[in-house]
Formats: sequence, structure tokens, C-alpha cells
Amino acid sequence: MDLYFSPLACSMATRIALYEAGADARYLEVDPKSKKVLQDNSDFFSVNPLGLVPTISTDDGLVLTENAAILQYVADHFPQAGIGTDAGIERSRLQQWLCFIGTELHKGLFVTLLDRKAPADVHAYVLKKGLSRLDYLNSYLEGREFLLDHFSVADAYLGTVLNWTMATPPIDLKKWPAINDYLNRFKARPSVARAIGEEFELYKAEIARHKAAA
Repeated sequence: MDLYFSPLACSMATRIALYEAGADARYLEVDPKSKKVLQDNSDFFSVNPLGLVPTISTDDGLVLTENAAILQYVADHFPQAGIGTDAGIERSRLQQWLCFIGTELHKGLFVTLLDRKAPADVHAYVLKKGLSRLDYLNSYLEGREFLLDHFSVADAYLGTVLNWTMATPPIDLKKWPAINDYLNRFKARPSVARAIGEEFELYKAEIARHKAAA
């Protein structure tokens, strides 16, 4: 399996899931500006016409895009890892959280806050609108270790997105103690600590590469 990723992007959730599963995979870094695959300088658009990570290519030639779909594929493909759920209401709850993270947090809140070209009033509007989502999440996480009754791919996605608060100063998670505690536990998990450590080094190399090319 090949995972196309960019350092510290939402694709890190799939890396975490693969580490949890102990899976063999190739990790192919995509430069977010040039859309080139660094290993061979190939055009990433030839793999995913939208140029978005994560994208996976399976051993049987399937190309799959969209974070929620990829995470559920990994969970189903490696059932022994216990990062998915059985069919029924628990599967629906997993999908509920993957949808919430993807729409209300990832796209609805963080994408705009991370966009340095967005006007300040747009940042302010999105932040004001999005804080209720954090209030809801904080209330839900009180007294809980994970989103479900065990660590799942939804946690891999949520923690990856929450980790972006290090680059979004308007969001201080100390205002949401249950979320703050959750993120601290998440970062201490071995698969997560490994993924963050590796991708942070790649991110620093990416920034240096872009500065040198400017």
C-alpha cells in the first residue's frame, strides 16, 4: 500500500492508523506547492487529479481518496488492529465522528484559520461560528478517553486536526480543558508520537525547501 501524504497535514491520521495496525506501507511525500512526489519528482495530479492528500494506492491497484473513506478502509483492512468497529450502530457512530471532524472542524474551522491569505474579518467570522463546535466536543469528551469506547481511526483524525492549534493562535485549548487533556493523551500514544516526530522533521525540511526556492 502506498500512502501519499504531506507533513503534518490531515494525511497524518492515516499514517497513525497504519502504525497502529503494524502495516507495511510506502510513504510518498507530496510537496503541497509543486504537487510533485518527492521520491521520483512525478506529477501527483496523475494519481489524484485534485492534488489532495491523503491518497492511497492499494496493492491491487485501487486508488482511494478522501480522509474518512481512507481511514475506514484501513480499519477494515486491518481488523486485528481494533481501530474500527463492527457493523451496526457503532459503525454509524464512527462515521458520525469522521463526518463531524471533516466538516465542522477540518474544513469548517481550521482550513480558513490556516489560510494566511484569508482576510482578518473572514478569520473572525469563522472563529466565532466555529467555537460552538469546540464547546460541543469539549462537553462530549468530559469523562471520556476516546470518541468511541476504544481508540479508533476517528481519534487518529481528531487528534491530527487538533494538533493544528499550534499554528492557530486564536484557538487556545486551555479554554476547553477536556479537549486539551484529550490532545495531550493523544500525543503521548506511541504511534502518534512516532508520526508527529517523523512528520515534524519532514515539515521543517519542506519549509527550508520552499524558502530556498523563493
